[in-house]
Parts: sequence; C-alpha cells; structure tokens
Amino acid sequence: MAKQPTGKSTSGRGQRELRAKVKTARGRKLSSTLWLERQLNDPYVQRAKREGYRGRAAFKILELDDKYRFLVPGARVVDLGCAPGGWCQVAVPRINALGEKGGKAVGRIIGVDLQEVEPIPGAELHVLDFLEDDADEKVKGWLGGRADVVMSDMAASASGHKQTDHIRIVALCEAAAQLAFDVLEPGGTFVAKVLAGGAEGSLQHLLKQRFDKVANVKPPASRSDSSEKFVVATGFRGVEPEASAD
Repeated sequence: MAKQPTGKSTSGRGQRELRAKVKTARGRKLSSTLWLERQLNDPYVQRAKREGYRGRAAFKILELDDKYRFLVPGARVVDLGCAPGGWCQVAVPRINALGEKGGKAVGRIIGVDLQEVEPIPGAELHVLDFLEDDADEKVKGWLGGRADVVMSDMAASASGHKQTDHIRIVALCEAAAQLAFDVLEPGGTFVAKVLAGGAEGSLQHLLKQRFDKVANVKPPASRSDSSEKFVVATGFRGVEPEASAD
C-alpha cells in the first residue's frame, strides 16, 4: 500500500504545512467553498486520484478488509449501491476476479445500483433496485449461487435534519441486511455503513441473531468529524427453517 501523504513539505527552514485555499465565487455558498477546500486538502482524496480509485471511500473498504480479511481469492461478493465503483475496484484484485494470481481461486463480484456505473474490469455491474421483491433471486442468478460477502456503502439522501438522516440510513442498512440473509452462504460476511445516533440498536440486535460476531468500526479513512461507522458481521448462521405446522 502506498504511504499516506502527510500534507507537509520539507525545506531547509524545516517543515511547514501546505494547505490549499479555495477563493469565494459569486453564487457559491460558503458551505460549498468549505467542502471544496476540504476535498483539496484531504489526503485520501489525493491518494484516490494518484492510485486510480473513483473516490476516497475505496480506502474504507480496503482498511476494513485489511483488518477482517473477508475479500479473499475465490470469494463471491455483492456490492449494493456500488456507484461510483470504488469498493468494486478494491475487491477485484483481492478476490482474484480477473484470475491473475496463478493457482488461486477466482472470485466474482456483482455490483448493483439504481444508476448505470462505468465499467470496471473484473466486476459485473447491473442496474437494480435491491428493494424489489425478486432482487435476491436476480442477484443469486447473476452469481450462479449464493454470496460469501454482501457489502454496502449506501447512504440515504441527506435531508439536513440529523436525526431524520440517521433513521433513514439505518432503515436502508436493515433492508440491505435482509437481502444479505437471503443471498449469503453460511459463514458469510455482511459489511455496511451506518450513522451513529441511537436508532441502530434494532439493527445490532438483528445482526447478532444471525451472525457469530458483530463489530462496529470507524476505519481511519472515515473522516473524524463524520458520525458514520461500519458494521462488520461475520459467521452468518444461515436462515433457520420455518417450523412446519402439525
């Protein structure tokens, strides 16, 4: 992995921090100017450009996988809400989707989103609303079976009201978990973004019923001022068969 940029420059007079400033422009809100300035000075944004990733979010799944090792050669992966594709980009070489690692199992990754995503070598991308009734069957059909990993970096559109946004993203994550229950192999892994805020208790309870371990993680690539965190649920127990009526 490339060394993380420090954002500093060394000269004969010692080190001083170099920070890009964005000039205000007519018609641009202050919030937009501050966002642009943060982007220009974000080392993960700079790394993403340098290393060819479609966004800084790629480093979040990279760091999570470095810790939990779920993107292994031969793994069958589903990426929900995959646009713009950074998570797929990370997964392709790690699961050996292109078959470049001689002798190692070849994995597959299915990326789905409401919009078309620019092609990624090694990833199979589909336009799909994963909330559709038959979405699980479509995903299993594309995969040719069940998945080893279901992952999601989805977030509901921001409303500007923190508690409302929190409830929406937790509901979205719960829906992603329900699809994971339908498509995961026993022993599989579910990874998803949530926002800390209190309403995620029901999600935690749901996952603990179906997985051996449930961890809550804030990877280094997640901005310190963001309330986002990620759940990493491992060891899917499978869906218990319904009791038959006598």
